[in-house]
Amino acid sequence: MIVPSAVLKFSLFHGLTEEQAENIIPLMVQEEYNPDEIIITEGKSNDKIYFIVKGKVTATKRNTLLSYFCEGDSFGEMEVLDVMPANATIKAFSPVVVMAISNKALRTIYNIDVKTFSLLILNIARDFSRRLRKMDEKLASSPPIFI
Repeated sequence: MIVPSAVLKFSLFHGLTEEQAENIIPLMVQEEYNPDEIIITEGKSNDKIYFIVKGKVTATKRNTLLSYFCEGDSFGEMEVLDVMPANATIKAFSPVVVMAISNKALRTIYNIDVKTFSLLILNIARDFSRRLRKMDEKLASSPPIFI
């Protein structure tokens, strides 16, 4: 089981106190995956936000590599927030250990402590913003497309 001080190292939990982390840890589940094992399948439902404790995963869309995620990164937020099917397939690249927070657990966090819930949502938005900036840079450095 993960300890509060370890949880606070992940961007998803920045700004939380150890006490807040202690309150949400019991709502998380640890999962382990072997290399090439699919964690999330593009087009299928997903109701969990995952953060990587150990290992590396790939994110692909229509068999095109989008990105790698490794220790400290999170994924699955998009589907939890917009309640749509998964936008990409996430597959273990190496042995992977993740902690997952379900949509139901997020509702419980909201009911227990709105401030903790708000910080989690703010951190998700910040992670999305950083990821979008990175994708913008990647796209801008690609050969131009003329319309």
